[in-house]
Amino acid sequence: MARPSTFVKVPRERIGALIGPNGRVKETVEKQLSVELQVDSQTGNVTITLSPTAEDPSLLFRAKEIITAIARGFSPERALRLVRDDDTILVVIDLRNIVGRSQSDIKRLKGRIIGKEGKTRRIIEELTDASISVHGHTISIIGDMDQAEVAREAIQMIIKGSQHRTVYGFLHKKRRELKKKRLELWEPRPAP
Repeated sequence: MARPSTFVKVPRERIGALIGPNGRVKETVEKQLSVELQVDSQTGNVTITLSPTAEDPSLLFRAKEIITAIARGFSPERALRLVRDDDTILVVIDLRNIVGRSQSDIKRLKGRIIGKEGKTRRIIEELTDASISVHGHTISIIGDMDQAEVAREAIQMIIKGSQHRTVYGFLHKKRRELKKKRLELWEPRPAP
């Protein structure tokens, strides 16, 4: 019986990051997720096959998510956060779906999201605790559901033309709301 497998296309310039020094990143992904990776460094095609010893078929999709994160510009360390934290997700925003294939528009939006000397991206990361990668024609986010959603909303605001000051105000407000929400989870409830 054939083992379950899936496929990911990785840009050729990101193959080295996926494999890692002496194959360590590839080996780590295979070991932690009970999968086997076949990487074609010429085409960028990566086939992910579930190990015969794997008990959880969802590991195949988690491995695909990690490889996609590395392909979209995240360091392997940041991408592996998807394994360590069960509630962590990957969100990919394809700028081609927003502005079409115009390279100048994509470059302009990427510049607005990164900001001068990386300031805007850094502020979004600091205020949401999410990781952001701007690579090729995509903007990718790694974080828990709340972090990723707030970061995505902030990025969407920038894409739609909001001033950075407005976006920063939105992020500060959301950060206060998230802190309050987390504190409420830990407060003891009065007995009925």
